[in-house]
Amino acid sequence: MTTGTVRPRTPNTLIGALARPRFLLTPWPWRALLHSVGTSVVGLAVMVITAPIYSPWAMVLGLVISRPWDTMEIGRPSVIGLLVGLFMIVVFAPLVALPVGALERLRLRTVSAGPFNHGHREPPPGLWGWVRTRYTESATWREVAYMFLLMPLSLLVMMILSGLAGAAAVTALAPLLMRDTPDAIIDLGFHTVTTVEQAVPLVFLSPLVVVVLLYASGILAQGHAVIARALLVGPPKEELRAELTEVTDSRARLVDAFEYERRRIERDLHDGAQQRLVALNMDLGMARLDLEEGSEADRRVVAAQRKADDLITELRELVRGIHPRVLTDRGLSAALGELADHSPVPVTVRTDLPRRLPSHVEGTAYFVVAEALTNVYKHTEAATATVHASLLPGPGGDTLVVEVTDHGPGGADPGRGSGLTGMRDRIAVMGGTMDLSSPPGGPTRIRVELPCTIDRTDPVR
Repeated sequence: MTTGTVRPRTPNTLIGALARPRFLLTPWPWRALLHSVGTSVVGLAVMVITAPIYSPWAMVLGLVISRPWDTMEIGRPSVIGLLVGLFMIVVFAPLVALPVGALERLRLRTVSAGPFNHGHREPPPGLWGWVRTRYTESATWREVAYMFLLMPLSLLVMMILSGLAGAAAVTALAPLLMRDTPDAIIDLGFHTVTTVEQAVPLVFLSPLVVVVLLYASGILAQGHAVIARALLVGPPKEELRAELTEVTDSRARLVDAFEYERRRIERDLHDGAQQRLVALNMDLGMARLDLEEGSEADRRVVAAQRKADDLITELRELVRGIHPRVLTDRGLSAALGELADHSPVPVTVRTDLPRRLPSHVEGTAYFVVAEALTNVYKHTEAATATVHASLLPGPGGDTLVVEVTDHGPGGADPGRGSGLTGMRDRIAVMGGTMDLSSPPGGPTRIRVELPCTIDRTDPVR
């Protein structure tokens, strides 16, 4: 039987080390002291660099403090100072806070375990894309808040550490100080030292002050790490990816449920209300056989039969708008052809679809084209329109590409109506993209790309 000595494991976090009696025997006290000293240095440097940014507010604050409360007035200089200070913070503070945040995340590794994701979004190419992204995301303004919080925090850390370090140095060198300066007096608050003999016991107090210094630096570093994590560190990428997947799946489930409900309503209208109206129309026709032609009753029955015909026609149009039967039975190519036949604007349809597509892809493409052609008829003066649908192979699977082009005046703007925005949202749910090109003078072209993945459960037909 072999026996050995089990060595205690070194805690991998500062808070875990602080909770153990062997804290002083681990590297954590010195890592915490290094971090706290660095906090003082970085905070003072930030204070100097950002002085032009907060100086207008500092001047207003000094002006307010320097006057008695009963004579204080908020005049034009104070308001101008506040507005200038706000402008300086909004425009220039993020430019300083971004590198400070990156530096602080690096220093955070000294006292805390990672990962330390910055939480920033990937900006579009170009300077304006970077500015628009950075100045509108919450991660940037959390870093700005941290930068301004770092300045008083660094002063507090510096005061505590310098006071304890000074006390440790004085107690350790007390006999030498009293010998070299006979008239010196060391006042510790609770004890006053005036002779070398009285200073000798202070040497034994010095290690205790050093222990307090190390624990204080550990507590300060841990508190600083909590603040830095709350303001500077974004959620892990795995968590973000899981949340994004869950949101995407939930949106897909909602669309599937909505599509199933559409088909149920279409089936109920087609098999229920529409069939009853047809039967009613037939009953009215049979009733006419028993009436004298041209009589008042015959005329009323004819009028009722005409209204029933109109109602049947409207109901068929409604059913077709909810979910066209041809889309379910014959696929997207035939459905687009029927859609073009019913369009008031002449539409040319070209399709290159060698196979049937998943039902959610066909349904999305159909209603996007229907909405686009409706916009052409209602909002443009286009004489003709073109619809082109094709299937493009790719490394991640096939992609359905649909283009709707009208030769109108152009100038389409998604911000002026909900139609284009609704189309974009519906396409985004399917993981697709929509590009709009509508220069003044035309033409207007909508290009939609939908991935034809079939890893989803199609709604019941």
